Amino acid sequence: MPDEQKTDALDRIDRKILRELSTDGRIAITDLAKKVGLSKSPCQVRMKRLQDQGYIQGFRAVLNPAKLGLDHVAFAEVRLTDTTEKALAAFNRAVMDVPEIEQCHMIAGSFDYLLKIRSHNIQAYRQILGEVISTLPYVGSTSTHVSMQAVKDSAF
Repeated sequence: MPDEQKTDALDRIDRKILRELSTDGRIAITDLAKKVGLSKSPCQVRMKRLQDQGYIQGFRAVLNPAKLGLDHVAFAEVRLTDTTEKALAAFNRAVMDVPEIEQCHMIAGSFDYLLKIRSHNIQAYRQILGEVISTLPYVGSTSTHVSMQAVKDSAF
C-alpha cells in the first residue's frame, strides 16, 4: 500500500496519538487517552492497531550526546567506485556495523551516500574517517562537512 494511502487511513485521533507519543513515548495510557479525548480502553486499542500497522515502530530512550561526550557531528559525503546492486548491498551491510554512523542515506545527486557521524572530537572523527569509513566496501572518496550547531534535531 503506498504511503499516501496509509496516511489517509489515519483519522484525527490517530494523528493526535502519534503526535503525543512522538514527544513523550513514556506517557501513561490514561494521560494519553485524556489528551486525545478517549477513554483508556479505546486508546489502548488504537495504539495496538497503530503498532500492528507499522505506524509506531517502537519506543526508545533519547540519549543526550553531549553528556556521553559525543557532541561532535560531521556529515560525510561518500562516493562509491561501483554502484551495482552488489556494491550497494555490500556498503549498506558494512555501514550497519559502524556504531559511530548515526544515519546513512542513499542520495540521488553528485555523491552516493550521506553519513551522519558522531564522535568525541575532530581527532576521533578523523580516525573514524581514515580507519573505518574509507575502508568500507567500494568507497572511492569522501568529503566532510562539520556541524557547528544543531538548530533542529528531531526524528519526526
